[in-house]
Amino acid sequence: MTHKIRVGLIFGGKSGEHEVSLASAQSVARALDQDKYEIVLIGITKQGRWLAGDNALKQLAAASPTPLLAPIEPAAPKPNEKTLNSAELVPRASNGTVSASPLAALDVAFPLVHGPFGEDGTIQGLLELADVAYVGAGVAASAVGMDKALMKAIFRANNLPVMDWMVILRRDWDAQPEATIHRIESAFGYPCFVKPANLGSSVGVTKAHNWDELAQALATAAQYDRKLIAERAAENAREIECSVLGNDEPIAATPGEVLPKREFYDYAAKYADEAGTELIVPADLSPETTRAVQEMAIRAFKAIDGSGLARVDFFLERATNKLILNEINTIPGFTAVSMYPKMWEQSGLSYAALIDRLIQLALERHADKRKSKTTYEP
Repeated sequence: MTHKIRVGLIFGGKSGEHEVSLASAQSVARALDQDKYEIVLIGITKQGRWLAGDNALKQLAAASPTPLLAPIEPAAPKPNEKTLNSAELVPRASNGTVSASPLAALDVAFPLVHGPFGEDGTIQGLLELADVAYVGAGVAASAVGMDKALMKAIFRANNLPVMDWMVILRRDWDAQPEATIHRIESAFGYPCFVKPANLGSSVGVTKAHNWDELAQALATAAQYDRKLIAERAAENAREIECSVLGNDEPIAATPGEVLPKREFYDYAAKYADEAGTELIVPADLSPETTRAVQEMAIRAFKAIDGSGLARVDFFLERATNKLILNEINTIPGFTAVSMYPKMWEQSGLSYAALIDRLIQLALERHADKRKSKTTYEP
């Protein structure tokens, strides 16, 4: 009998994108070919507890106050289903050295934990320690892709166009709120955006049009992170997205466009108001602009040393047709109707085939890493 590839889907997590992660995991689990893959569900609760077993997704969905999932049929109870913590996933022997990890039973892990404590390099680091192949960006690329301040600095260092921004620490906002608002007003005027530096899915993001809204925006963002980003708003601009796939030689898909009915593409527009937001694939762009988007998406991917997958988001100014790089997402939303797979479907790669390719890329990258020496041999 041909050996099935044992894929561990890791989902949930402690961030504000917990429910988005569950939706992505459910969609991937349903799309995986069970004749080819053995699926291992590994959930992380909002409290940071690890739950392994066939009911892991169902239990996390049931505990969520704002589910994004379609109904999940309960799986038959498994005698080996238990709650784990991260120390048990990489257990230590009595002398303090790392012993064989239960994760080693996996052929490949597919992290679908969006936001902090998952998309930021933390889970990737755990998988590196356990010597497990995994889908997506490595530790450094994940961390840079999550931290918008570091991301923008790296993009600018690579001559990629980004909106002007400044970093505000929560302690400075708490200590000097009026001075902080004056500093942002002087730099950008209105409207401007405020967001947590380390989060996604537009959680904690606010567009401010005046002093009161800016104060509320800073207070909201400060609930989610110690480091905040304020930036100039891209006015009268289209929102263009492009999917990137690959390791050292990435390729870009046909770009798409987001047409939110709200003032910007916030969390509600993404997940609670689907009928009011249009996701257009392909975007109505000239061939020249399409190529520019794809080329810049690949440049952004390489700038952070990405691998596997990423969705790169842009602003396209209507008046000048100037392309501005907004951000890169190393674990983008991954339901069958999310923009990342939709753009690849338009480019000729089905959802199931895309998942196959990502797993293959993960195994290839892991094999390549094993070529590197880990000890010095003069």
